[in-house]
Amino acid sequence: MAAMPIRYPAPLRPGDRIGVTSPSSGVSDALWGRFAYAVQCLRDRGFEIVVGELNHAPTHVSGPREARADELMSMLLDPSIRAVVPPWGGETGIDLLDLLDLDAVSAAEPTWCVGFSDTSTWLTPLTLTTGIATIHGQNLMDTPFAVPDGILHWVDVASAAAGAELRQHSPGRHRTGGWDDYAGNPTVSEMTLEGRGTWTRIDPGHEDEPASFSGRLVAGCVETVSFLAGGRFSDMGAFARDHAPEGVVVLLDISEWSSYDICRALHAMRLRGWFDAATGVLVSRTHAPEPHGFTQHAAVVDALGMLGVPILADVECGHVQPFLALVQGATTSVVHDGDLHDVTQRLS
Repeated sequence: MAAMPIRYPAPLRPGDRIGVTSPSSGVSDALWGRFAYAVQCLRDRGFEIVVGELNHAPTHVSGPREARADELMSMLLDPSIRAVVPPWGGETGIDLLDLLDLDAVSAAEPTWCVGFSDTSTWLTPLTLTTGIATIHGQNLMDTPFAVPDGILHWVDVASAAAGAELRQHSPGRHRTGGWDDYAGNPTVSEMTLEGRGTWTRIDPGHEDEPASFSGRLVAGCVETVSFLAGGRFSDMGAFARDHAPEGVVVLLDISEWSSYDICRALHAMRLRGWFDAATGVLVSRTHAPEPHGFTQHAAVVDALGMLGVPILADVECGHVQPFLALVQGATTSVVHDGDLHDVTQRLS
């Protein structure tokens, strides 16, 4: 049976409407200035912004799960809204998955959905179950930042023409500290990238060798998608069969779990078949804990080293600035060779 095509939302154009809602964590009063500034930055680019009712932070979530699911669904099914971007992720977005009507989303005109972290909890299932492309990239609160050379802004990715080729590469710079002070400086728009370094190949026996691989990209935050792997919301085998017979480039965002937790989670994902169609694995740079000298690299190798595919770590695809904006579902080619650390995607 022939593979079913990936469906790409229409390119964003000035005047289009962008929905802002918080399916997981909302924004506190102390950080509302940053939220308002990020919304204004999108308006300054010529977009009309639809700010949902559920963007504040009464608790660790922006509201009851039914209300959060309803607001997200209303935006996904509104043909006048061409993109949806949450402020950021959160902690327990998993609670609304069974309330999302993904069949209705599949039947509707596709909408660009953007974000990372806990946003992966619904973003990755959306692509895996419907075949609609999504963007694993900067959240709304990251939107005001100017991206460094080699990185594309999510708005530019969502604005690319059908069939476009999008090339990004490691800038060789990254942030070494925590997050910017959005309360004290809500309009910060320049990243502090004081660290130096780029991708590292870590699959056993090939650490110093170049790597080249390709396939359809699937991305996700390990701390959230690991709970979904192998289930009906995250069936990588079905996605590979239906949409990616050429194989899957798997992107892993490691946020905050210790290396022991990451090791267990990746073993579980492997045992549930999440890497059976993998042609290569990209792993984010992370500042997460490494107890007793067990490094994050070692945790990945322990769980995935037996796959026999290239594994590239310290990629700009996680909770350490800067962030690549990568299209889930797109044909993706990765090259790591000398000074070349390059990812090229084709929206085809």
